[in-house]
Amino acid sequence: MLRTHKMNLMTSLIPTTVTSKATSAVLPVVETFHSVQGEGAWTGTNAFFIRLAGCDVGCPWCDTKHSWNAHRHPQRLTADLIAEAKAANPAIVVVTGGEPLMYDLSSLSNGLRTAGLRVHLETSGAHPFSGNFDWVTFSPKPSKPPHKSIYLQVSELKVVVAKPSDLSRAEDHAAQIPTDAVKLLQPEWGTPGSYSLIFEYVLSHPEWRISLQTHKFTNIR
Repeated sequence: MLRTHKMNLMTSLIPTTVTSKATSAVLPVVETFHSVQGEGAWTGTNAFFIRLAGCDVGCPWCDTKHSWNAHRHPQRLTADLIAEAKAANPAIVVVTGGEPLMYDLSSLSNGLRTAGLRVHLETSGAHPFSGNFDWVTFSPKPSKPPHKSIYLQVSELKVVVAKPSDLSRAEDHAAQIPTDAVKLLQPEWGTPGSYSLIFEYVLSHPEWRISLQTHKFTNIR
């Protein structure tokens, strides 16, 4: 009974329709903020984050479930987002979500690059690739298979690991990305033992690295 209620609650958070991929001058935005990158190959880097609203992937461990329903968040002009990012003077701009590839990101990414900013994308790859990015972090999820267009765009593969089968899944994705892409395994924050599992795997598979969510350890945004 409780499990059914929980699943219904999670389902209610996910948009029932996928937003059009048509290039748009406005995007639904959960928040923007200036901080440092907390995980992955660019950990510790001065970063301005643009968190887009809307996600139909529905990961149970997601720590930004409030971003799933795009209708709960305001539409903002991409021109205003670009101006805000430029004013922050960051080393990188990170477009994240939610699942940002639900939208055509060409206007936003090209505008940020024209403004002289280095632009990164964080995505599950669940929708067709769009936009022009300097760095693409691909974090595939078991709940929704990636679109094939993501694989050649990957700069960094980051797989959340909670159980041994996730390691096999990570290798399946790694076989499809560029050979020079960074390969990272990240323990699932709420799963005891996931770090030990990754630690032992990396010791015997030197092509992989460990990614930690340092922003949670340091209690920064």
